[in-house]
Amino acid sequence: MKTSSGPADDETSRLSALEAADRLFYAKGIQGVGMDELRTASGISLKRLYRLFPSKDAIVEQVLLARHRKWTEGISSAVARETQPRERLLAVYDFLAAWFIQEDFRGCAFINSFGELGGTSARVAEIVRSHKEDFQKYLSTLTAEMGAPPALAPQLAILAEGAQTTAAISGNAEPARQARAAAEVLIGAALVGQ
Repeated sequence: MKTSSGPADDETSRLSALEAADRLFYAKGIQGVGMDELRTASGISLKRLYRLFPSKDAIVEQVLLARHRKWTEGISSAVARETQPRERLLAVYDFLAAWFIQEDFRGCAFINSFGELGGTSARVAEIVRSHKEDFQKYLSTLTAEMGAPPALAPQLAILAEGAQTTAAISGNAEPARQARAAAEVLIGAALVGQ
């Protein structure tokens, strides 16, 4: 087990615990992972884990917040590589396609977490809703850059959400390509006459 006592060591242990928790929760589900398994995977004693995080719920919260930052950075990076407003919007689906082929892809961690705990954990539900709202606001910004009507953003968000769930079930990236093709149709229809 790792032993340490300083603030830098606490931060290192905290990050190690969160990385292990993220990996385990995403692979097995939150309820499928106990604190003993997290202790073993992180190499941090239970006593220390509980000193760093007052509860498993606190770990879940921090894992989801870190996932939100990672998602936001990934989407933003993919979009920033494009210069044309239409292509910037479609880059969201290219990002999904690249994500879906990763070996450890298990669907959207937020949808998965909400399915497990959304009915019993108000904080998990709040974090998931905030994440989804932020994504839709981001799409609203991208559609506004194109001069498209505001109604387009939630439609495109639904395509992305559906692609994530379908890809997790089907085990391939085809839903991202299908969602991208549908997005192109919706964008074209939204811009007719403008």
